[in-house]
Amino acid sequence: MMYLKAFIFAGLVCLISQVVLDNTKVTPGHITSSLTVIGALLSFLGIYDKIVSCFGAGATILISNFGHMLYAGAITGFEECGALGIFTGMLGNTGISLVSVIVFSFVFTLLFKAKD
Repeated sequence: MMYLKAFIFAGLVCLISQVVLDNTKVTPGHITSSLTVIGALLSFLGIYDKIVSCFGAGATILISNFGHMLYAGAITGFEECGALGIFTGMLGNTGISLVSVIVFSFVFTLLFKAKD
């Protein structure tokens, strides 16, 4: 049942994003930025943790989770090291994700050829 809930949640977020993308002049960059900010805002309001506990991986694989991770890292860093800890907390929390994206992008670029 958890797989179904995760699939439905992630699919619904993607569906809404695609509808907005198709029916407005919004670019994919705007959608990405908006979902990241929404994830951070929901984390600030204490809602994103409840979404993750309800939908599991369906909520953690979306770009909105990146905003949630940035916010959580900033708060943890601030509590541990003060104002400068905001930046180190964000980077420490999201560093693995950023490195993974860069490595996988490089590998897929080598394996597959883009079509015009």
